[in-house]
Amino acid sequence: MEQMIQTLLAETEKKFNIEILYACETGSRAWGFASPDSDFDIRLIYRHPVSWYLSLKNRPDHLQYMSEDRQLDLSGWDLKKSMHLLWKSNGAMLERVQSPIVYRNINNTQELLFDLAQACYTPIATMHHYLGMARKSYSDLQGKETVKLKTLFYALRAALACRWIREQDSMPPIVFTEMVETLNFDADLKARIQELVVLKSQVDEGYLHHAENDLTAFIETELLTAVSVFNALGGRKQKQVDLDAAFINLLKHRDK
Repeated sequence: MEQMIQTLLAETEKKFNIEILYACETGSRAWGFASPDSDFDIRLIYRHPVSWYLSLKNRPDHLQYMSEDRQLDLSGWDLKKSMHLLWKSNGAMLERVQSPIVYRNINNTQELLFDLAQACYTPIATMHHYLGMARKSYSDLQGKETVKLKTLFYALRAALACRWIREQDSMPPIVFTEMVETLNFDADLKARIQELVVLKSQVDEGYLHHAENDLTAFIETELLTAVSVFNALGGRKQKQVDLDAAFINLLKHRDK
């Protein structure tokens, strides 16, 4: 699969006349609870020739591709768009720069963007992202006798990210078990979550699981708490972040 992904990256560069600075995995494989049939969520940050950015025309700042067997889900953001999303402390962008599964990392782009993400980190903006995700998944758990294990994990992960934002002075980690192990909550719930991580690695995405009432109640409590503290959350840890300089630096040496 690694070779297929590298081939796809090369084909994408040629097709769109771009250079991929950074390519990584997101979704369940990066979060650490993939199922045997989970697809590959490949995410890109790429740059165009400098002349592309000097045009007055509005041009697409993203791209997307899905393989015929739906196993390779590729999408990407242009470098300029990526910088805007960093400034907004976009949750998906914060995850992208933390991915433990990296397919391309030109000139340490991941490390540079990670540092910028930390500087731009805004608790209230990131909480908004995860609270929305948690609410959506939690609504699919309410009142159900059986649920998709995948949905339960999506809700748990987003709820724990909300707790992390409340309790930790850093952006939430992408790896789910890091949050489980670091955060202080009921030991029995932690043990049950770890058991379910193992189960999810053994069953397909469509697997239906008996409702986990204790975990569902835990998610609900976390959502209510997140809502109660939302307006009191702070802004950026640093007031001055020179994204223009970083953007220009990443554009260097593109044109031969």
